[in-house]
Amino acid sequence: MQNKQIRSAFYPVLTAALFAAVPFSTTILTVLSELQYIRGVLYQVGPALSAVLFIIAGIFYAVGQMLPPDKRANFHTTAINIIIGAIIVAVLSFTSTSLAIASTHLLSNFTNSS
Repeated sequence: MQNKQIRSAFYPVLTAALFAAVPFSTTILTVLSELQYIRGVLYQVGPALSAVLFIIAGIFYAVGQMLPPDKRANFHTTAINIIIGAIIVAVLSFTSTSLAIASTHLLSNFTNSS
């Protein structure tokens, strides 16, 4: 029991020591560069992934039409879920630029005020 308490008290100390070793501005710059990378990946891969998901949903729907009613319902439900995922991917890929800019402004304002 006491060993568990020592370990749980050790984790916050270890985390604080790790963050104290790296300057805060370096951490923010690393986060900003990661956000830019994620935005780039979403901007390039997102529309293609969305199109592929729409095609897969169409295939699931077509295959479901040839099956008995209980299996048809399962395939149609899966197709609808894939379409919802495709729409979410499309929206995120098109809004990734504005989301990245907004988060960059937020983080840079936080860095300037600290």
